[in-house]
Amino acid sequence: MAQEYDLVVLGGGTGGYVAAIRASQLGLKTAIVEAEKLGGTCLHKGCIPSKSLLRSAEVYATLKDGEEYGIVAQDIGYDFSKVQERKQNIVNQLHQGVQYLMKQGKIDVYEGFGRILGPSIFSPTAGSISVEKNNGEENDILVPKNVIIATGSKPRTLPGLEIDGEYTLTSDEALELTSLPSSVVIVGGGVIGIEWASLFSDFGVKVTVVEYADRILPLEDEAISKEMTRLLKKKKVKVVTKAKVLPDTLTKEEGKVTIKAETKNKEETFEADKLLVSVGRRPNVDNIGLQNTDIKVDHGAIAVNEYMQTAESHIYAIGDVVGGLQLAHVASHEGILAVEHLANQNPDPINYEHIAKCTYSRPEVASIGLTEAQVKDRGYEYEAATFSFKAIGKALVFGEKDGFVKVIKDKTTEDLLGVHMIGPHVTDLISEASLAMVLDATPWEIAHAVHPHPTLSEVIGEAALAVDGKAIHS
Repeated sequence: MAQEYDLVVLGGGTGGYVAAIRASQLGLKTAIVEAEKLGGTCLHKGCIPSKSLLRSAEVYATLKDGEEYGIVAQDIGYDFSKVQERKQNIVNQLHQGVQYLMKQGKIDVYEGFGRILGPSIFSPTAGSISVEKNNGEENDILVPKNVIIATGSKPRTLPGLEIDGEYTLTSDEALELTSLPSSVVIVGGGVIGIEWASLFSDFGVKVTVVEYADRILPLEDEAISKEMTRLLKKKKVKVVTKAKVLPDTLTKEEGKVTIKAETKNKEETFEADKLLVSVGRRPNVDNIGLQNTDIKVDHGAIAVNEYMQTAESHIYAIGDVVGGLQLAHVASHEGILAVEHLANQNPDPINYEHIAKCTYSRPEVASIGLTEAQVKDRGYEYEAATFSFKAIGKALVFGEKDGFVKVIKDKTTEDLLGVHMIGPHVTDLISEASLAMVLDATPWEIAHAVHPHPTLSEVIGEAALAVDGKAIHS
């Protein structure tokens, strides 16, 4: 028997379950269809488990340097099985929390693979959902007034670098390692690649990063990329840029994996115990029934308008499946936007230049707004300045003085154009810049907010002063 709903969300990841909660708050009868576990990639294969491993690696690296803090300990080591156990405990706790939220919001959860049906006996328009149950029972049919597609993404691969889970890995397989390799080659120097480079190197693994672009973290401000390269090399990570992995050069033998790449007009061979392919993520648009609708797919992602509507006005799409900024917090806000729009709440579209981006390596990276190159390309008259963590007392106390904050402003209007950070806890500090962007604050206003001493946040006030040539401690 078909079940009717105001909204069915296809996918129970961060964007999907947040959308369902907002719909429930607005009094809509809501259901989620999820093929695996509520929480999706972020909770089970991405944000949370990777950050747990990164934290363990950070603690281990700090303990090894304990004498710098006056702490003397012998035979510092780690038990990777317990590292993994801690990770899983955190994931399990949060998973239980999401399940509780579904019950609290009276949101029906269907476990199975959902596909969109075209016009049928159930509905004269496309959008009914057939749920193929995991236990093999007869499919459920859901008939919603509105649909939100939140099917997420999966790791991309490269031709000739097939993933076998033993020698060649994506982040999915790397998260399930039972022991660490002695060496690893990471193909891809974007956010995920650099996080894994940091994690592995802090655990003492020999790391090589092979990046096709002319710099790692190519979407960040160039100054950030240069500083991260310097600090990774300081940690004995080999960074190779302008490197094109050659097809059909992958070999696996005697416990080693080897690839070849063209680097600066020469061929170079890279060998390690493991090869981690980290070249972005691909939207999950396959086999979900899009062919039964008028929904358009553009460059592999579902095309939507500023309110997340597809070409079928009652079907919305959010998160990684629409491309763009593939970030959990973006998916969440897109989900809220979609729900409020279909519920006639007249929401404002998202300004994606006001979205903070974070890399949880050691050191961390965070940014919001335009890079200096983008500012130049758009023809702004601008001023930019940096302020180093070396002049911040709390950073010295922390033992993490590398890095800086860079502020860019419009010279004519004084508007804040971009803030770029690399250093300790900048993924937390970026929220001040995010709020400043939303409130249209100028660097002068940021600088005149009193930042308590001693805190890491002082670096933001000083950087805001620096862009006006008034920094106190430089």
